[in-house]
Amino acid sequence: MTYVQKILEKLHRENPHEAEFLQAATGILTALEPVVERNPQWEEAGLLERFVEPERIICFRVPWVDDAGRVQVNKGYLVQFNSAIGPYKGGLRFHPSVNLSVLKFLGMEQTLKNSLTSLPMGGGKGGSDFDPKDKSEAEIMRFCQSFMCELYRHLGENSEVPAGDIGVGAREIGYMFGMYKRLKGSFDAGVFTGKGYSYGGSLGRPEATGYGLLFFLREALAVRGESVRGKKIIISGAGNVGIHAAEKAVSMGATVIAMSDSTGYIYNPNGIEVDKVKPYKMNRKTSLADYAAANPSVQFVPDPRQMWQIPCDVALPCATQNELDEASAEALIRGGVMAVCEGANMPSTPKAIECFRRNKIIFAPGKAANAGGVAVSGLEMSQNSQRLHWTKEEVLAKLEQIMITIHNSCLSAAEEYGYGQDYVIGANIAGFLKVADAMMAEGVC
Repeated sequence: MTYVQKILEKLHRENPHEAEFLQAATGILTALEPVVERNPQWEEAGLLERFVEPERIICFRVPWVDDAGRVQVNKGYLVQFNSAIGPYKGGLRFHPSVNLSVLKFLGMEQTLKNSLTSLPMGGGKGGSDFDPKDKSEAEIMRFCQSFMCELYRHLGENSEVPAGDIGVGAREIGYMFGMYKRLKGSFDAGVFTGKGYSYGGSLGRPEATGYGLLFFLREALAVRGESVRGKKIIISGAGNVGIHAAEKAVSMGATVIAMSDSTGYIYNPNGIEVDKVKPYKMNRKTSLADYAAANPSVQFVPDPRQMWQIPCDVALPCATQNELDEASAEALIRGGVMAVCEGANMPSTPKAIECFRRNKIIFAPGKAANAGGVAVSGLEMSQNSQRLHWTKEEVLAKLEQIMITIHNSCLSAAEEYGYGQDYVIGANIAGFLKVADAMMAEGVC
C-alpha cells in the first residue's frame, strides 16, 4: 500500500459521513501520487497526515431574532485549514447545505487555490446553515451581527481574513465588518475582503472570478491553437461568477447561448443579451424566470440540469458542487464540447471529470480556473496594507497576469510529471509543492 493509499484509507475510516470532504481529498491525493513518490522524505515527516487535517475547527451557535420577534438558532463554523504560506483566507458561505464536510472540502481546495496565485495566503473556509433567501434586510443584518459576535475573536489581518461566498455578498460583508469594528474598536480594513469600495474594497473584485475564468480559458484554448472568439458557450449559475464570465466571454467575441439559475435555464441559439440579463441577476429578488417572462425571444426551461444537453463549444459550470454528473458530461461530449472550465468549487463529479479526461476534452479544475476571485482578494489585502486604492485597470491587469501564471504553472507541472496537458494533475501538484515546502521548512511542533 502506497503512502497516499494509506492516508486515504485512514481518512475514509475516520470520516465516513463526510462525502464532500472525502471526494475532494481523494481527488487531490490521487493526483499527487507521482510527486509523492519522488519525495519519500514526506512520509517520514508525516506531511500528508498533517495536510489533510485542518489546523483548527471552530463550531458555534448563532442565535438571532426574526421580524416576528421569535428567536432562531443556526450553526456557525470556521475551518482554519492550513496557514503554511500565509493567514487563513477563504470565503464565508451562508446556505442550508453548509456543514463540516462541505467546509473541510472547501478549505482543502482553498489551500491549493491560494497557493497557485503565488500570493501569501493560507487556506480556510467558514459559514453557516443560515439561508438568506426570503429573509428581510433587517433579519439578514441581525444574523450577520450575531454571527460576528463569535467570529470576530478569531479574525485578524495576519491570522484570518474571510471574504464572501454563496449567500454572502457586499451587503453581508458590510454588516459583519460594521459589527467587527464595534466589537474591536478599530478600523482593521484588511481583516475582510470583498468590502464596498467606500470602506476599503477593491475595484475589479466583483468581476474577478468570472473574468479570471475567461483568462484561463483563453490560455488553455491557445495551447491547442484555438481562440475564445467565435465559440458557443453555456454557463450554469447566473450569480456573480456566471454573469461576469458571460460578460467577459462576449467581450472576447464568444456567443453565450444558454445560462441557468435555480429556477431553470434560458436559451437563445443566436446569443443571449448578457447586458440585459445582468440587472435581473444583480437584483436578489428576480431570476432568469423573470427575465424570460419579460423577454419572449429566449426559450426558458424550468429544469436547469437539462441545459447540458445543448450542443456547445465551451461549458462553464459556475453554480455549486457536484452539479455536473457523468450523464451530463457525456451529453456535452456528444454536443461537441471542446473545453470545460470550472467557475464553481468542485462542480463536476469524479465520473464526469474522468469522462472529460478520457475523451481529451480540455478540463480546468476550479482550484485553478476560478482562482481569480481570491487573487483579487489578495490584491485588496495589499491595497489595505498600503492605504491605497488601485485603478480598476491596474487590478484587472494584475489579475490577468496572475491567471496566465496559474495556467502556465499547471501546464508545466503536468508536463514535468509526464501528464501532458492534464490540468487536474498539474493544478494539484503545482499548488501542493509550495505548501509542502513551507510545511517541511516549519517542522513539527
